[in-house]
Amino acid sequence: MRNDLKIYIVDDHSLFREGLKFLLGNSEYISEIKEAENGRIFLNNIETFKPDVVLMDIEMPEMNGIEATKEALKLMPFLKIIALSMYSDENFYTEMIEAGAKGFLIKNSQFSDVQTAIIEVFNDRNYFSPEILSSIVTSLNRKSEQPESNELTKRELEILINICMGLSNAEIAEQLFISKRTVDKHRENILFKTQSKNTAELVVYAIKNGFFEV
Repeated sequence: MRNDLKIYIVDDHSLFREGLKFLLGNSEYISEIKEAENGRIFLNNIETFKPDVVLMDIEMPEMNGIEATKEALKLMPFLKIIALSMYSDENFYTEMIEAGAKGFLIKNSQFSDVQTAIIEVFNDRNYFSPEILSSIVTSLNRKSEQPESNELTKRELEILINICMGLSNAEIAEQLFISKRTVDKHRENILFKTQSKNTAELVVYAIKNGFFEV
């Protein structure tokens, strides 16, 4: 693990930012921490600061976390972003994950969860707080069992595992020496077969069925 990570905290509540900055400042693997009170200020400084991991609030004035995440990834496609929210509501984490966030933390999480999330996401893995995983599991348990005809193929399982590791469709295509369009199609099939709506649900599906371990 590197000991010079640069962290960007983007949140409109100054007390929350300052508290998190204070706690993270004692971490031996973090060398620098920057703050912004909204997505627009964050974007204005992202290319000069070049953060390794961003802790991004969702609901902010000026520009919210969803839009800021989309714009930031256009500027820095490999940026690691962890969403922050007061709520574990499905709509919140779904939109952030679809925007490109690699993790999701509830603001009342233990500080140890924040540290784990930063390390996991920096190392190209996904991280979802226990509350989020519980919410997704509950949602999946309400769904009907899949028929045998919907069993994933060997190639689909390969792609599912790569999705769980946090790779984008383009990165998976490069890894497996196939076209991005082929990966896009496989991903659609995997979502359909598993009755999943997003990356978070795919990760939980893979964990529940023994295809992936966290």
